[in-house]
Amino acid sequence: MKESKASTGYFQNGLPYNRVGNGPRTLIIFQGLVFENKPMPALLTFLINGHYKFLEEDYTTFIVLRKPGLPEGYSMRDMADDYATMIEEEFGESVDVIGVSTGGSIAQHFAADHPELVRKLIIHSSAYVLSDWTKSLQMRVASLARQRQWRAAYAAQLNPTLTYSGALKYVAKPVWWIGTLLAGTFAAPADPSDLVVTIEAEDKHNFRDRLAQIAAPTLVVAGDKDPFYSEALFRETAEGIPHARLILYPGMGHPAHGRQFRQDALQFLKESQELEHR
Repeated sequence: MKESKASTGYFQNGLPYNRVGNGPRTLIIFQGLVFENKPMPALLTFLINGHYKFLEEDYTTFIVLRKPGLPEGYSMRDMADDYATMIEEEFGESVDVIGVSTGGSIAQHFAADHPELVRKLIIHSSAYVLSDWTKSLQMRVASLARQRQWRAAYAAQLNPTLTYSGALKYVAKPVWWIGTLLAGTFAAPADPSDLVVTIEAEDKHNFRDRLAQIAAPTLVVAGDKDPFYSEALFRETAEGIPHARLILYPGMGHPAHGRQFRQDALQFLKESQELEHR
């Protein structure tokens, strides 16, 4: 096996990326909501590489964010068009796509508007619309960001994703307090506009009436205890996409992860490859 390559940078049209793996096929991950649109720092690069390590033999994977300096009023569809421009310029052919959370919202527009650029689509812990509770939460995060209350904003956005069990539940609170303090101090963006614009765009996102326009083989995968979407939203998303497959993991939150997720995602991608060669 060749040594895995990891790097960061910006594509020609300004989209920041982290690259992991060196497999023969290209996979683009539309990353979820982040506080600043720039390549991930070294520590997060290490964590991301570990999270997607199961792909590195078969794929060269690019974890891609939105471009920095998003103008006010930029939509999920506009962001999808940026991904399309990048893929056309950098790869010149269709790619496999995993859209995670907010990235999954963007990936729905991408797959419907640019079918020639997507071979296979995994909608990972995302649905055609946010729950009402999540919309309220994210607008609160945007408000805190405008006030540059970064520690509170990080805590509000990330706390629902954490679940504790066993001995961890006794140390979770102080560890979480220290983590949000460090994030609010050392990972505070200079400008909140990219976060705010993205949240406002996703607040308007409702793709239900366009799901049938997604033609690529699609897997919708999520945990049935996801705090940001309901099980019903995941089911309706899969039902709305022609021939889409749904996998829900009992008791799992956001985003779906773990050995079974890795097996299911890779099996879906490889099944699609086999169909192409028949």
